[in-house]
Amino acid sequence: MSIGAARAYTNIALIKYWGKQDEQLILPMNSSLSLTLDAFYTETSVRFTSELTADRFYLDGQLQNEKQTKKVSSFLDLIRHKYDVPQFAEITSNNFVPTAAGLASSASGLAALAGACSAALDLSLSPTELSMLARRGSGSACRSIFGGFSEWQKGDSDTTSYAVQIPSDSWEQELAMLFILVDDAQKDVSSRDGMKRTVETSVFYEGWLTAVADDLVSAKQAIATKDFTLLGETAESNALRMHATTLGATPPFTYWSPDSLKAMNLVRACRLEGIPCYFTMDAGPNVKVLVQKKDADRLTARFAEEFNENQLVLAHAGPGIEILDSERSLTYD
Repeated sequence: MSIGAARAYTNIALIKYWGKQDEQLILPMNSSLSLTLDAFYTETSVRFTSELTADRFYLDGQLQNEKQTKKVSSFLDLIRHKYDVPQFAEITSNNFVPTAAGLASSASGLAALAGACSAALDLSLSPTELSMLARRGSGSACRSIFGGFSEWQKGDSDTTSYAVQIPSDSWEQELAMLFILVDDAQKDVSSRDGMKRTVETSVFYEGWLTAVADDLVSAKQAIATKDFTLLGETAESNALRMHATTLGATPPFTYWSPDSLKAMNLVRACRLEGIPCYFTMDAGPNVKVLVQKKDADRLTARFAEEFNENQLVLAHAGPGIEILDSERSLTYD
């Protein structure tokens, strides 16, 4: 079989996905909305071959052991079962992420893997079908199939939960996002475990589900009307509500660090100083700041006064998944 290769970019949720209604199918408790970005991406190639007796996975040039390969193999098992593929595969993947960024690459990584498998097997999947497939590897990966803004519609089955692109008249090209990388240490509570604990025990979770539905409506209205203030205020309050649910869990936990709070407070200070900007955070301590391109240099300079230059990464809106030709596919001897 031929080699399939794909490049996918990471996305940052402005309206968060937090909690699963089905762990196996990765069906979320709520719909979410994200912006795909250009600064971080993954390139992956896949070659199915009868020469192998197990999957072989190279990540950034390093052969991975069985434990490290397990998530990739589990995803490939789904494809082998669904499309009647008997062969194992050689997978080569490169993450283009700043050194020690402490940023999860599962969204771009699993989206790229899904795209590479589709190309290798000549499946000719539609964007919707590819989004459904990527979701089975990592929930947020379904949104990285699309560039710009996308909405992961929660659905209630394997075939009704997928992402769609949100029409925006290219407004996202006027926006930027500044990443403040405050910590690259391994989290005490993983995203998966944190979601599960929150859904099962947090006294605040029902309130989250009610609020997030309203937040999604507001965010989509902001995109339709190109209202930066509404989008920013909605994203910031949504992130704070998500993190509040973790404090209501049993036992309580938080992903915030002292530098997370420092960055959030600096965002508020920047607003008072006349730089419109709003923060968001995922299940980790790093802070992302939504800003208009015209204000991005001022914002970056302001943060450079308080943080090291290597902690700051400026990103812009990124494209959807790209299927690469065989000459661009990644191979290792």
